[in-house]
Amino acid sequence: MIRLNGWSAIVILAAIGIFLAYGGARALGEVGFWTLVTGSEWYPTIAAPRFGFVPLLIGSAAVTITAIFLSMPVSLAAAVFISEFANKRFKEVAKSIIEFMAAVPSVVYGLIGIAVVVPWVKEAFNLDSGLNAMSGAIVLAFMIAPTIVSISEDALHAVPNDLRQGSLALGNTRWQTTYKVVLPSASSGVLAAVMLGMGRAIGETMAVLMLTGNAARIPGSLFESVRTITGTIAAEMGNVVQGGLHQSVLFTLGLVLFAITFLINLVADLVLEKQRRRWRR
Repeated sequence: MIRLNGWSAIVILAAIGIFLAYGGARALGEVGFWTLVTGSEWYPTIAAPRFGFVPLLIGSAAVTITAIFLSMPVSLAAAVFISEFANKRFKEVAKSIIEFMAAVPSVVYGLIGIAVVVPWVKEAFNLDSGLNAMSGAIVLAFMIAPTIVSISEDALHAVPNDLRQGSLALGNTRWQTTYKVVLPSASSGVLAAVMLGMGRAIGETMAVLMLTGNAARIPGSLFESVRTITGTIAAEMGNVVQGGLHQSVLFTLGLVLFAITFLINLVADLVLEKQRRRWRR
């Protein structure tokens, strides 16, 4: 049964890739993959449509990377505090709140962003509009925080207590034990938490669709409107001609997103395996 389930997961993953490639076959044949991934203009509805993925790739990268940089320090600090310094009662309450945050629908985060974050970004940075990459990244940072905190805290909690006791016995303070012993020992789990948070961020649709302004152009800064890969697919898939070139291009865009996500997880797995070997020595 275990073998069957393992092979089923592999077959399903391959089937998703084949399905996306089949849906994008027309675009790959008529436009060409290289033209799509290097094109800098996205005008799918004009008489001579231009399908360039570069603005969408840059928009997704800008929002995702900024969200990770905003969320990671706070999330890791929260995980360390909950695991190593908080009392039992506070830990139970904090973990319940984090689990609740993870269960909040993304559209609710989007509404909060429209009501709170967008006006604040507009006023704080003296902009004409608060619908930009920064607003999307700030809200996305809150959305991925529960994933990073929860998995990082589990990784820190899994470090054997003997290591902590040995460090304290050698004269290290509690904080020195945390950053010299516990954090290095849990580094593979912490990295996995960050990579899973990145996967959640790059795959998020509704919040970024509501907050980033959805301008399919190459931005000059984080304070300009952008459009992400997921936002483009969600906004346009319902309005395309079934079996048309535009629909096929969107399938190809989904295939690119699938490949990016797969590569991120593959790199994370390779790094984790290298870390495991180092600690086994």
